[in-house]
Parts: sequence; C-alpha cells; structure tokens
Amino acid sequence: MATKTINLNTEDIEDDCLCSEITTTCSIPLEQKDVEETQSLALNRPNGYLKGESRIERAWSHWKKLGEPKLIVAPMVDNSELPFRLLCRKYGAEAAYTPMLHSRLFNEDEKYRAMEFSTCKEDRPLFVQFCANNPNTLLEAARKVEPYCDYVDINFGCPQRIAKRGNYGAFLMDNLSLVKSLVEKLANNLNVPVSCKIRIFPNLQDTLSYAKMLEDAGCSLLAVHGRTRDEKDGRKFRANWEAIKAVRNVVRIPVLANGNIRHIDDVHSCLEETGADGVLSADPLLENPALFAGYRTAEWGLGVAGMKEDDKLDQAELLIEYLRFCERYPVPWRIIRSHVHKLLGEWFRIQPSVREDFNKQYKLTFEFLYDLVNRLKELGVRIPLYVKDTQQAVSAN
Repeated sequence: MATKTINLNTEDIEDDCLCSEITTTCSIPLEQKDVEETQSLALNRPNGYLKGESRIERAWSHWKKLGEPKLIVAPMVDNSELPFRLLCRKYGAEAAYTPMLHSRLFNEDEKYRAMEFSTCKEDRPLFVQFCANNPNTLLEAARKVEPYCDYVDINFGCPQRIAKRGNYGAFLMDNLSLVKSLVEKLANNLNVPVSCKIRIFPNLQDTLSYAKMLEDAGCSLLAVHGRTRDEKDGRKFRANWEAIKAVRNVVRIPVLANGNIRHIDDVHSCLEETGADGVLSADPLLENPALFAGYRTAEWGLGVAGMKEDDKLDQAELLIEYLRFCERYPVPWRIIRSHVHKLLGEWFRIQPSVREDFNKQYKLTFEFLYDLVNRLKELGVRIPLYVKDTQQAVSAN
C-alpha cells in the first residue's frame, strides 16, 4: 500500500506542535489497485497534449466522474485542514479544498509538508491549493500531491498583505502573463486537472477576459470569488453574483461561486442566480460546519419563519466531533485553538471567564478541551442551531 506518512515531531512545543505525540500514518487511498486506477484515469484527464475542444470535454468528463459536487468547503489558511474537512463532509459537504500551501516551502521543507498537508481515503473529492509565482516551483510541488487529489488548484485570490509581500494570490492580477504561465505549466505537465480560484476585477470586461485567458491556458475548473481584491471584509461587501453569472456565461468549463453563502437557502439562491456548477463557503462554515446539512446559527435562524431550535446538535457538539477527528488525524494545536474560538465564540460571550481560562492555557490538551465544553454545559450555556420546521411546513400545506 502506498501511504503518506506523517512523522509527528515531539521536539516542537505548544501551539505549533501537532496535537499528538504518537507517530502515526495517514493512509492515502493508494493501494495497488488504486494506483492502477489512478494511472488509468490519467488517460482520461486533461493533459498537455489536449487542446481546444478536447480539453473542454475532458474538463467536464472529470467533473462528472466526481459526481458534480455542489457543496464545497473553501480553502482557508489554518482552517480547512483534514479534521475540519471531514467534519464538514459528515454534514453535507461534497468536496473540499486544503488550506493554501506555499509551493516553495512545500518543496524545500519536509516538516512543513508533514505539518500542513494530510489526507485520507474519505477525503475526496479534494482540491489541493498552492500559491506560487514560479512555474517550475509550482510544478514540483504539484507533482508531490497529484496522486492524492482530484484537482491541483492555484490561488489567484488571496488579498492579504502577506500575499502582496510574497507576490502571489490576487496580486498576480497585475501580472497576467505570469498567471498564464503558471496555469500552462501545470496543465501541460500534470495528469490531474488544474483549477484556479480568482477574485473579480472592478471592471466586468476585465474579469471576463481574465476568465477566458485562464480557460485558454488550460484551467479545467474556475472558482470565482465575487469580490474585488480590495473588498476583503465579507460582512461589509456583498459578493457580486452578477459578475459570477457573467463569467459562467463566457467560459465553457465548470464554474464555482464563492461569496454570500451563509446558510442553505443562500446555496439554492446562488446556484439559481449565477448558474454556477457549485458553491464554496468559507467563514460561515467555521461557525457552523453543519451549514450544508441545513443547520443555521442563531444569527440566521432565530426569529426566522419556518425555523425551529434543534434539540440535539449545537456548536459544542460539533466541537467535540471535530476534536475526535483531530485525535485520529493530528494537526497543530494553533489550528485547534482557532476552531475553538470560532465554534464557541458566542458561548464565550455568555461566560467570558471560561474564555479567559482558555486563552491563559499555554499548552492545550484534549482533556482540557473536553472539560471546557462540559464546564460551559454545567454553567447552563447552550446556544442552539436552527433547522427548518418540517411539521409546520406540512401543516401549512
């Protein structure tokens, strides 16, 4: 069996240390027959010799073989790691992206690879996302992961200052010749399709030309975040679904929509209004990993007609499930700490002393985190999730 072995380094300390001191192996689904299937599938995937119509046909053929997933976990640095992806998949996600990986570090640093990338048999379909500004460096990194994923994705959408300093992400929108060369390098040399995640330009025609250029360069799937590079605050700036729809109408490859997906009704509205082939959700999933299963946080469920409190599932229960995945597939404690804050943020506002104790905890343990959840429950804290009241709907009919 071919596996990806993660050696957990016990010399590191605290939050940058993995959450287990046990050396473990995460088996990627590459038993001998799987290897043969992967090699066979490569013959049916976009590759360098494919041009024009053949490439478009192969892009759709591959997407359909994956089941045309519509509910997708977006890439999130330090947040869309394996345990969180598995939790989201349990609650309706049909595909997922890894966090953005730095292609140069991925090539040069074995420890970085082990800490930042892991997967398992249940973690498919999977997009592995890289940032890069050098085609050869990107290809070297992509070849390391292509047996373990369904797309190698290039990040052209990160708007943060670190991306500006590093000359990657959305700041490559200023250098479209480099963007084109990155896509072409992968499309001409990988056996898995290349996908791209972009932001829109302020000018719609610039966006459409950008999308067509990516398609012509060999991109097999395009995820469009409907905000510009300067529109970083998702609560302040609404995503432009009309721009996504326009992109969908000019390219011939699958298109995913990103932005304004806060609950399942947004999913349906987005698919209808944009014509996209699927949707991505990011920050709302961090507070509610069960979003795709129809659950809502109080912000989007309390007082909404036709919604009721769910008497079983809440964010504390979701955290417990997440921690159990972490025990099985270790990740750095800093990632777990971030998820605790996202999932229990509103709970901590009710009992700030519990949050203070959590923040003071220099070294986390699973025992401490399970006890923290129990302590909140003992203090009477519970913020329910909300689901549609099916009985009320039946009565109304």
